[in-house]
Amino acid sequence: MIKKLKYQLNLINEIEKKHQKKNVPKITIGDNVKIKKIIQEGNKERIQISEGVVISKNNSQINTTVTVRKVIQNVGVEKIYLLHSPQILNIEITKQSKIRRAKLYYLRNRSGKATRLKQKLS
Repeated sequence: MIKKLKYQLNLINEIEKKHQKKNVPKITIGDNVKIKKIIQEGNKERIQISEGVVISKNNSQINTTVTVRKVIQNVGVEKIYLLHSPQILNIEITKQSKIRRAKLYYLRNRSGKATRLKQKLS
């Protein structure tokens, strides 16, 4: 029974490794990122660029997700992106910030200049 479970887990890990992307940059919380994603509208495809601050990250191998937040016309918008998704073409880190927390959910309650993060010197 245990050998069968180990075999199944190894098989799942091998399949996941085949579908993982190799060119994903090392994203940390507090980074400003630009994500290029393929959007399908009917039978047409187009590329949509969205940018914002990474407020949380969930690491779980192929299911790694990133929550990106941006304020558009005084409304906070958050999107969760699956990093190894075939619809994501490119991820570009524009700025890195110096932070002390694992999740930046406190930015939801702030607006304007209070949402600025300190720049990381690199």
